[in-house]
Amino acid sequence: MYQLLRYGVALSVALISLTASANLQDQLDALEPGVSFELPPEQLPPLVIRVPGVSVSCAEDSVIDAGGAGHAVEILAEGVSFSGCVVRNWGQDLNKLDAGIFVAREAKGAVVADNRLQGPAFGVWLDATPDVVVRNNEIRGEASLRSQDRGNGIHLFNTTGALIEGNDIRQTRDAIYIETANNNKIRNNVMSDLRYGIHYMYSMHNLLEGNLTRGTRTGYALMQSKYLTVVNNRSENDENYGILMNFITNSTLKGNVVTGVSQGQTGGVMISGGEGKAVFIYNSLYNTFEGNYFGHSNIGIHLTAGSEQNEVFDNAFVNNERQVKYVATRTQSWAKDGRGNFWSDYLGWDRNQDGIGDVPYEPNDNVDRLLWKYPEARVLMFSPAVDTLRWVQDAFPVVKSAGVSDPKPLMRIPEHLQSEIR
Repeated sequence: MYQLLRYGVALSVALISLTASANLQDQLDALEPGVSFELPPEQLPPLVIRVPGVSVSCAEDSVIDAGGAGHAVEILAEGVSFSGCVVRNWGQDLNKLDAGIFVAREAKGAVVADNRLQGPAFGVWLDATPDVVVRNNEIRGEASLRSQDRGNGIHLFNTTGALIEGNDIRQTRDAIYIETANNNKIRNNVMSDLRYGIHYMYSMHNLLEGNLTRGTRTGYALMQSKYLTVVNNRSENDENYGILMNFITNSTLKGNVVTGVSQGQTGGVMISGGEGKAVFIYNSLYNTFEGNYFGHSNIGIHLTAGSEQNEVFDNAFVNNERQVKYVATRTQSWAKDGRGNFWSDYLGWDRNQDGIGDVPYEPNDNVDRLLWKYPEARVLMFSPAVDTLRWVQDAFPVVKSAGVSDPKPLMRIPEHLQSEIR
């Protein structure tokens, strides 16, 4: 026996080892609040935890196998800790929310940590559970299923105050899906071989920090949300989009690194419009992009559908095949407090050696816009007609269309991004 302080009360806690001969579910239901116990080292049936404040862990050889139907583990009480277990073979009915670990809304303050999960539907489903922690779990989907038929690794539905941290998620549909969930922290997760790494829908005031995506079809899909803080995340060699923003407002993206985004395929067919964009901004306004690195991709940044009035400064656009794609009726000026962005293809000069280019950087001209509007005209790219058009717009700038202009381009990559130079 030992003492455990929980909910401000000192409780006597017994460490209980459950044996194969016992009725496991009956013993779980009979536990006193605050008890810690270890499940036996054998294959176990699905479990339901109904007693508040208990801590459930597993012996080294414990395996919870749901037999291919329903949930493997259900947590239905407040303050439960579930850790160190192998959970597998739950159901694959997405409509019934089949999950490896289903955490109900009554399970406020639950902790799900250090588990290994593999199964076809949802890995961990948080059903409007407040203040839950999901930490250091390894989650694997069912690779034999089409990605759209798999569940998400961790799904937050109407969840507030959650901490999702240090999880390793692969081969699910999306790694972490945040739906109408506010005031959560998503930190230091590693995600690969997915549709989307992190997928936001209709959520506010969330922190997305220090995460890594590799080999997904989209690293970070931020949609229909506002007041997001997206800092120090990485996207490495994702397909189609590193960061995709659809109707995102009043959000901050700072210190993120996106590299190697290229156009992907689905079923051997190239995705129309994918093009490999480090960041794609659609109908998103009043956001701040500061100190990010967008490099070595087909397109560095693409803005469309009224994506205006965003602040873009102190970023580095490095060795993208096309740095900017932007067609609109209003010129965008990308600088703040005398500092613009670093552009690896900037050909201007800095006569006073203050680190700021003396002539603006303008990445696109009328010929670019013509080719975007009429892609079939690319066959004329190196023709005398195109050369004449470029000469006319340089000689008579009055015919220039609105576009992106950086009036204070940086001559050197920002110091905090120096390590990304290659």
